[in-house]
Parts: sequence; structure tokens; C-alpha cells
Amino acid sequence: MPRKIVSEHYFSDTTVRYTQDEDTGWVGLEIFPTVLAGEIVARRQTIRHREDGPWEATNNVDSLVHLKIAGEAYGGMFAQGRTLRNAPGIGDFQFVNQTVVRDARSATITTFLAAQSGLRLEHRLNWRDGEMAAVVATTLINGSDRPVTLEMLTSFSLGNITPFVDDEAPGRLRAHRFRSAWCAEGRLDTQTIEQLQLERCPSGASLQSERFGQVGSMASRGWFPAAAIEDTVAGVTWAANVAWGGSWQMEIFRRDDQICLSGGLADREFGQWMKTIAPGARFETPSAAIACVQGDIDDACHRLTHLGRAAADLQPADEQNLPIIYNEWCTHWGDTTHERVMTLAKKLKGSGVEYFVIDAGWYMAEGERPDAGHGDWIVNPSRFPDLEATGAALRELGFRPGLWFEAETCSPETRIGSRKELMLHRDGVPITVSGRHFLDLTKSEVISHLSERVIGLLERTGFGYVKIDYNETIGVGVDGAEALGEGLRRQTEGTYRFFDAMRERLPDLVIENCASGGNRLEPGLIGRAAMSCFSDAMDLEAPLVAAHVQRLCLPRQMQIWAVVRESHPERRLCYGLAAGFLGRMALGGDVDRLSDAQMSFVVRSLGVYQRSKEVIKHGKNKLHDRANGSWRRPEGWQAVVRLADDGQSALAVVHRFGKGEALLSVPLPAPGEWRIDEQLQSVGNDAEIQTGGLACRLEEEFSACVVRLRRA
Repeated sequence: MPRKIVSEHYFSDTTVRYTQDEDTGWVGLEIFPTVLAGEIVARRQTIRHREDGPWEATNNVDSLVHLKIAGEAYGGMFAQGRTLRNAPGIGDFQFVNQTVVRDARSATITTFLAAQSGLRLEHRLNWRDGEMAAVVATTLINGSDRPVTLEMLTSFSLGNITPFVDDEAPGRLRAHRFRSAWCAEGRLDTQTIEQLQLERCPSGASLQSERFGQVGSMASRGWFPAAAIEDTVAGVTWAANVAWGGSWQMEIFRRDDQICLSGGLADREFGQWMKTIAPGARFETPSAAIACVQGDIDDACHRLTHLGRAAADLQPADEQNLPIIYNEWCTHWGDTTHERVMTLAKKLKGSGVEYFVIDAGWYMAEGERPDAGHGDWIVNPSRFPDLEATGAALRELGFRPGLWFEAETCSPETRIGSRKELMLHRDGVPITVSGRHFLDLTKSEVISHLSERVIGLLERTGFGYVKIDYNETIGVGVDGAEALGEGLRRQTEGTYRFFDAMRERLPDLVIENCASGGNRLEPGLIGRAAMSCFSDAMDLEAPLVAAHVQRLCLPRQMQIWAVVRESHPERRLCYGLAAGFLGRMALGGDVDRLSDAQMSFVVRSLGVYQRSKEVIKHGKNKLHDRANGSWRRPEGWQAVVRLADDGQSALAVVHRFGKGEALLSVPLPAPGEWRIDEQLQSVGNDAEIQTGGLACRLEEEFSACVVRLRRA
């Protein structure tokens, strides 16, 4: 149980500490706010006023890496089926040394562990200058003379939560996770450690683990790959996410007094994953991000999403100004034509919209379903006689033209779909779900097909924007590898390569990542795209979903539907358009049928959005959630206040739902006084600065206001 400090490193306002258990030799990773270093206490060494027995240790160092090798012993304490962490085999790896390499922009700490068998582990932690979180990953090197098969290898493991108390921290720890469903992505789920039944076993004879994640190819389906632990007494929150588009898992683990948080690829038990490493070969996990903050869950999430700015800054130059999008799906629902597109485009000329996206339907034959016939990507001449001319006409009107694809799947009735050898298989037959097969992205012929039919079509027709949709999950895995989960892992790498290939061949291409809305919102794909669709939520729930997903994705990269209808009064127009201020405004709906007054309000709203872009691009959110919890029949209200990086301006987006009061008091960032620069609301509503915050009067249910603020 005695522990010693191996090294300490200081980044931003965070201390990264490596410790070693002098009994087991395990090396652990801890992080904490540097300013609170003096508040850390030594852990107790005994329970019930007597020396610990072997089951009652309270101060074991948690290994910074956990792995399980097939054929070796499993962990005890009733672990099987609940966790593969703490398998005895990790004890074979002893600390060798640690290096710190600095370059002009970051520092990388590599911790080397080795076993007598010849296996080696490298744990890397990279901290970029200007960031508030670290990126970590693990590599296994097989230096033995025989192949080894992994059942589990973590990307990260954080231990010693919380260091600010000497016992098991009863009643003070909360776990934050993010549930997800179609049109209901990102809902914050907060439970105490006690509610999760993660209290320590009285005798120490059993471990506790809350293992959760996602199995399949929709990374944010069910849960988002992120979690946090909050010490409500110390006011400190630890958070992490996993950058992976396939099956993943995270674990909140307890064996003794401390809570540990780990994650990475879904293991053999959770995701049917195994990976054989040949002698001399190496295997690297997906990366994860870790952070801690003297603050709450919003503060912790900001640190994780802030890491995404570097990738966002590398997107095409046009993207840096956050152009407004129009997508015609909610107008034509797949029944699109050149003439209909041009009618909309002419109505939108000069409105502030800069991207015009043609969604599904441009390729299909008459009478087909919008989700059928996709895969060959042959333009339907009866709908678009000359797609290149359509693109040119849109550019002439001032738009960057965009085109929809569901590139990684195909209809079985298409030519490519008939090539069963090019499809993903399970149990020896092509996987079929919702009228779709999945293309095997590990096959060169499939890559050639996508290069010609998707990337080539964009290149030939001059479309500078692509929406890559994805409307089903592969499921547990595919044939062709050591295990179904490993087949899925290889397919996920193929998805990343496809996105990278689009960018390499067409550097100025704006890529949108969509998956029935927000079902693939993970850092790996978010960073490869200019934008990601936040959800398919297009109705009353849209601002609720958007406010929650903001915790997990930069607003500048989060495309939010703002659907307008001919039937909408000004109040309802404002409600929907205000949601767009929570990220990237994606206009949709009946713009060709709006009255002059309705269209004037839309254009005015887009103008306010244009003047709000800087704080949307560079800022920090605070969600004030006063809603009743229902996203289908919401009552109450919510406000998102986004403070600009320079602290001198802010944007408040306030929505009133059903019932509740008309006068809402919204807290504003302290310290200092604020003044209103500009407001957007429907007739009869207003906002003003009052003592203690922003007073918004929203007289009718389902109304909204947007307020641009500046320091007084």
C-alpha cells in the first residue's frame, strides 16, 4: 500500500502526478488542480481500527494501464462478466522508466512498462500548449517469441478519485454521463456513487464496476463516449472522453476507497473484441482525453471540447467565418429536382445563407423510397439533367453547393450491392438491416468505388460541400478477423481513412458528419469534419437537445436544424431560429412559401446570427436548465449563456417551453456589469438588464429570445 511519487508535471492549472505502489510495483496516473495541492490528504491505512487484511487494502495504486491477455488468469473478487480490469497479468509489467519530450507546441510524457515475457507497454500523455486537457493512448509491443491475443487494453485509467479525503468519500461523489437516443442526444445523466452501487465492499472481498458503452458503428448511440466524476465538497470534476467511432466502453471502478475511471475499446466481454499481436508487432489504442477542473460539469466539458479547436482551425478557409447552411430535406423530403432547388435558391439569394445542400433523392429513380437505390450514385437525369450545371447555377447565386451521400452503405438492389463479396458479413452472410448492406472499407475495390462515385463526382461537378450520412449500425461486429469486434475495429479505421481521403483529394471540401442526426458524435469523426449534425430534432425539442449536445461538441462544429414553416407565426419562427444560435445555423423548411413578413423576420434573424459568430466560435457555455425533464412535452424554460473568450461579450439564448412563468431571470457571468447590444424576439417579448442578471419577458409558451451582450 505505501506509494511514492514517480514524477509530477505542471500544465496550465493542472498537476499530472505519477505514483508507484511500493508493494505491487504498479504505476498510476492522477490529475488534480494545482492550486489545491495543499488540500490533498494521505489515505487511511486501516479499517475498523485494526491492520488491514489482504482484502481490506485502502490505498492501492491503480495502474495507469489495464490489459487482459487470453489464456492468462482472470481477476477475482467476482469480476468476470463485470470487468476485465485488474487482471493478475498486469502485475507482470514493471516500471522501467519515463521520458519527457518537448517540442515547440506540446510536451509528451511516455511511461515504459515491461514484463519478463518480452511484452512491453508504452503509455503516452500529450499536453498541447494552450490546452486545458491531455490526450492519452497506450501501445502494446510484443517483444516475445509467440503471438499474444488481447481481450482488453485500456486507452486511459485515472485513479485516486478523490484525493481530498482520507476515506471512501461517502455522499460527496457524483458520476456524470450522457445518454443518447434518436432526436434525444446528449441528455445529462447524474447519479451519486451510492446510487450506482459503487460503495466499497465492507470487507474488501468484492470489487464494484459500472461498465457502460456502445456496441456497433454509431459511437454516440445509447451513451456518448464521455464521463465525469465530481467531488461536490472539494468542488473538483474529473472528466474523460474516448475518440473512437466503433464499439467503446468506459468503467467507473472501485476496489477500495478510491474511485477509478478508465476507458477505451470495448473488450471481449462487452464488445466481443480480441486482437492477436504477432511477435515484433505493436498495437495502439484509440486516444482519449482527460481533464480536471475546479468547477462543475460544464467547466469540465469545456476543457474536453476545447481540444477540438485545433482540428476545427484546419478546416477550409470559408469555415472560419461559420457560414449559414440551407438544406432542402425538410422541404422536399427526397422528392427533389433541379427546378425545385433553384426556386429555393433564388428565394434565399442575399439572405445570409452561404451553403446550399441538396439532400437525398438526387440519384433515385421515380417512385423509389428516399432511402433505397443508394450506393451506385448515378445522377437521375429526370431530376437533375446536368448536376454540374445545377452546381454552377448555385454558385452563380452566391452559394457553395452541397450534396448528400450515405457512402458507407448501399441498397442490396444496386449494382454495388449485388457484389456480395464487397459487403460486410456476419455468420457468413452479408449484414442486412433497414434495407442496407455495409460496404467493406478494408477492400481496395470498395475504396476505388468510393473514390470514383463519391469523391470523383464531387470533383467533376464542382460541389464544394458533402453531407456524409449514416443511417444504421453494423452491430456487434463482422467476420474476417480474430473476433467480431476486431472486424468492426478494422471497419472503423476504414471510415476514418475514407474521411481522410476526401480531405486529401479535395482540400477545400466542407465535410458534414451526419448519422441519423447525432449518432456518430465522437472526437475522431468530429475532428475530421467541418461540422457534425447535432440531431434529427427539428421540432419543439430542438433547443433542448442542442443545449445538451453543446457539452460534447464545439458549437462552431455543431449543425442545428432551424426549420421554418408557412404555418409558423413570428413567435414560432423565433423559437426555431433561436435554437440555431446554439451552434451552426442550418436553415430548412418552407422558405419558398413564406410571406414577405415571415421572410423578413428570417433574414433579420440571420443578420443577428452573423453578428454573433465570434462568441459562437470562441466562447464558453453555461446551461441554466429549468425545464421539467421531458423533451417531447417540455415545460419550464432554459437559457444558455455563452461568454466570449475575451470576457467582454456574451450571447444569451433563452427558450420558454410549456406552462411556467412569463418573466425569466437569467444569471449573467460575474463579475462586472452588462449592457444589451442587440435583441431578437417576436413582438410582445423583450429583455432588459436588471440587478442579478438578464430579465426576459416571454409572454407566450414556446417562444424565445436571443440577446447579444457587452460589458458596460
